Amino acid sequence: MAGFSLRTNYCVWPAWVVLVLLLAGCGGGSDQPDPSLEGLRVYRHSTEGTPTSLDPVQAATKYSNLLVINTYDTLYSYRYLARPYELKPNLAASLPEISADGLTYTIRLRKGVRFIDDPAFPNAEGREVVAKDVVYSLQRHFDPATRPQGAWLWQGKIVGIDDWKEAGSDYSQPVEGLRALDSHTLQIKLVKPFPQLAYTLAQGYAAVVPREAVEKYGREFALQPVGSGPFRLESFDTARAVLVPNPDYRWAPVDIYAEGYDPDTQSFSGIEAIHGQLPPFVDRFELAFVQDTSARWNSFTKGNEIQIASLPVELADSVLQSKQPVVLQPEYAARYHVKSDIEAGFVYQSFNMDFPEFGYHPDPIQAERNHALRCAVVKSFDWEARNESFYFGLGAVFPGIIPPVVPEFDPELSRDSVTRDVAGARQLLIDNGWNADNLPELLYGSTGGVRPRQFFEQFRAWLVEIGYPKKKVKLKQFASFGDLNKQWRESRLPYIAVGWGLDYPDAENTLQLFYGPNAAPGSNSSNYNNPEYNALYEQAAVMQPSPERTRIYRRMNQILIDDCVSITGLSRTAIPIWHREVIVYPSSQIIGGYYWPYIALSDGAGGIRQAQTESP
Repeated sequence: MAGFSLRTNYCVWPAWVVLVLLLAGCGGGSDQPDPSLEGLRVYRHSTEGTPTSLDPVQAATKYSNLLVINTYDTLYSYRYLARPYELKPNLAASLPEISADGLTYTIRLRKGVRFIDDPAFPNAEGREVVAKDVVYSLQRHFDPATRPQGAWLWQGKIVGIDDWKEAGSDYSQPVEGLRALDSHTLQIKLVKPFPQLAYTLAQGYAAVVPREAVEKYGREFALQPVGSGPFRLESFDTARAVLVPNPDYRWAPVDIYAEGYDPDTQSFSGIEAIHGQLPPFVDRFELAFVQDTSARWNSFTKGNEIQIASLPVELADSVLQSKQPVVLQPEYAARYHVKSDIEAGFVYQSFNMDFPEFGYHPDPIQAERNHALRCAVVKSFDWEARNESFYFGLGAVFPGIIPPVVPEFDPELSRDSVTRDVAGARQLLIDNGWNADNLPELLYGSTGGVRPRQFFEQFRAWLVEIGYPKKKVKLKQFASFGDLNKQWRESRLPYIAVGWGLDYPDAENTLQLFYGPNAAPGSNSSNYNNPEYNALYEQAAVMQPSPERTRIYRRMNQILIDDCVSITGLSRTAIPIWHREVIVYPSSQIIGGYYWPYIALSDGAGGIRQAQTESP
């Protein structure tokens, strides 16, 4: 499907036209090569979901983040090849200067960085990015008019930011703890130490936007990124996005060793070919949104369409020669590269404690019965079967919400909460007066498609085995993940089935998912509010990594397990597979897509195909 241009010769589409085109699409698909692309270095990527907004304050999904962090700048990013992941300066000139008490961060910005040319600026010429742009971009998360989704990251942490919101979010009024000391120096003052602050400034939520563009485009700004990142958006529709390199970006020769290159684990990818070379390495970046796994695989194997995909579970036995380690069958190995990683994140299910049928209840006797009901559902869940059915059998099943990739993970923790116990579940229901007549209706929300339906049907079958009436476990499907996410943020569904990708390599990022003040529309969609848990979170949140902090993290994890608020969890094994002509070391971890500027195409002789886009 051909995309529509959001900005052509500085003509801007009205909102109603954008919406019509998004709904109806435009152009027609064709297997014929586009003659206008002849000679260009075109890279074609794919994801299983569609971005819902390209405004950083609404970048709540990984699909939106992929585009946000590549069209905008963040103060910090991650070293391309370093594992475990390590921060590096991006828009910032260096890592932050931190006061001895951990409360004041001074961040100096690079000079000469410019926003892309856009009609929002005088003479349509992009201006320099300055410290007040960072201040404005963070303030927007505390302005209800922007419909922000990232305030939870800094709420209660930056001096004066919550008061600024309560006073009406007036941008003419300063925030005491968020100041531009001069054009290229930012100062952030904290209410209390927040060791993860620099990590949050690498997220899509922290992308830096110009106020002129926000005010010019209004709600259309969600589809018209005006940033200073490595790419600019050329077109966008429900099928795909097209990016082209930003010629004014601060391109510099790549030093793969400074980026953390490990020849023992990464040389197979041919990444040495970009060492010392000057990006951009492609002229055109096409991102296809293909939800159906079969359709994505078919496009991938055609050879002239998408060049990277995730291996479908149903094809694992025919495509892989070995699962441990992951090795391709010879006929596939001749055409593709593959790698595997346990994800930095996990999938889990959770009850919405706002619903008195399952969660909190003013009657303590009913509250205890609800606890027993939740625990029975936890016992019904068969994580091993879920792993085998949908994740190659390679996922890591673990108790609680501290996943294996973070240092605070406890491999010795009891696995009772992830071990299926049908008899125990049935007995819990009987002992607490639950039966087929009085069990509450459980509404399960999901996106459309075959795979989400399969998730639901498997889950419902497990509940039926413990005595839950099939007719009381109902599915409600939504057109997109964005629509489903909105239901969670507005606390409209009693049950949540979701995946969480770590925003930074610290278990605090998963523990905050159940911190009371982060309740919906924040990240705590479960609306869990346990005073002991909250107090421990607040104690640990100001601590630097230490054995004591790890002890507190693990105690919080056990509280969640004991309360049966969540059914968790499993870290999936990602198996990206890509054409051999593509030079890349892909990662969907932490902030997926930060590696896109390094992607190159092979010339077939150990080097890279030179892109036609000129670099300064």
